[in-house]
Amino acid sequence: MNKDNHHIKVSLTSNPYEIVIGKNSLECIGDELCNIGFKKGLKVLVVSNKEVSDHYSDCIIKSLNKNNFNPKLLIIKAGEDQKNQSSIDLIYDAAYEARLERGSLMIALGGGVIGDMTGFAAATWLRGIHVVQIPTTLLAMVDASIGGKTGINHSKGKNLIGAFHQPKLVLIDPKTLFTLPSREFRAGMAEIIKYGVISDLELFELLERENNISDFSTIKERLLIEIIKRSAKSKAEIVVKDEKESGLRAFLNYGHTFGHVIENLCGYGKWLHGEAVAMGMIAVGQLAVQRGLWKEIDSERQKGLIEKAGLPSKWPKLEIESVLSSLQGDKKVKNGKVSFVMPLKIGDVKLFNNISNKEINECLQKIS
Repeated sequence: MNKDNHHIKVSLTSNPYEIVIGKNSLECIGDELCNIGFKKGLKVLVVSNKEVSDHYSDCIIKSLNKNNFNPKLLIIKAGEDQKNQSSIDLIYDAAYEARLERGSLMIALGGGVIGDMTGFAAATWLRGIHVVQIPTTLLAMVDASIGGKTGINHSKGKNLIGAFHQPKLVLIDPKTLFTLPSREFRAGMAEIIKYGVISDLELFELLERENNISDFSTIKERLLIEIIKRSAKSKAEIVVKDEKESGLRAFLNYGHTFGHVIENLCGYGKWLHGEAVAMGMIAVGQLAVQRGLWKEIDSERQKGLIEKAGLPSKWPKLEIESVLSSLQGDKKVKNGKVSFVMPLKIGDVKLFNNISNKEINECLQKIS
């Protein structure tokens, strides 16, 4: 066990677990599993993609073998366009071949797509088996791997098929960011900025003080661990208060409602999830300014930070009728009304569900 690792408790009543953050923590996955009660001989299916597996699967498998587990590795294609039932069937086939049992374990080694799919497969195989998340992208480290939301996309919308299935452990090793493409790193910064806007003014100001936050190489290791830790803690605290997204957890969707529209209408893969969320934050910020909910200067601060992170800030050219139709297909629609999380000030947001199509049209015209 590495004494330098940071531990964040996700203190859910029925499924508590820890987020472990630390350099070289990948080498300790076998020890960590033993520490939380998994026994020798356990069958483990590690799901990854080639880009990640080439760098990190050997380390994972070695640690599992060292602790007398029985691991199998499955490589599936990467990319948001692969987040579908066909990929889930590949995981099911591998689970069957590995003879996974109800006490067995799946490990998601990769970004948010791998995490979502592996989590969903674990939630549904044999009506639910254990899953551990090992996120290797910044976005997955601070968001997708924490909280138990799993799922796949449907042709009509993002994440329409899924389940809540909490992991037994989230293991974060910042060294995996060494091999992360710069564009993927920037996409992760969008979620970190989101945490600053919804609940952590100090994090927002910390990022504002930095000269460059658009590339892994420009951020000191201590600062990187600090922003990962603060973001993961923010997510964990919200999940504990609202595990199944019946209220407070909706705040985590800041920027996502508009972001999902971009992903859906532009086609999965054209924009990374974090890039779409960044544009979504700009849009909902403009909506809040129109309503007099927050100040123009704060909207500009948000835009400035998004642009400093190298993220897009201009709404793509989309037909307004298509946008409004896509919004109605969002899984958070209630009684025909789309809900938007809007900022009141940096560090404080509120949920609104009485936004008119006219307001949305005006907002998007201003940021296009």
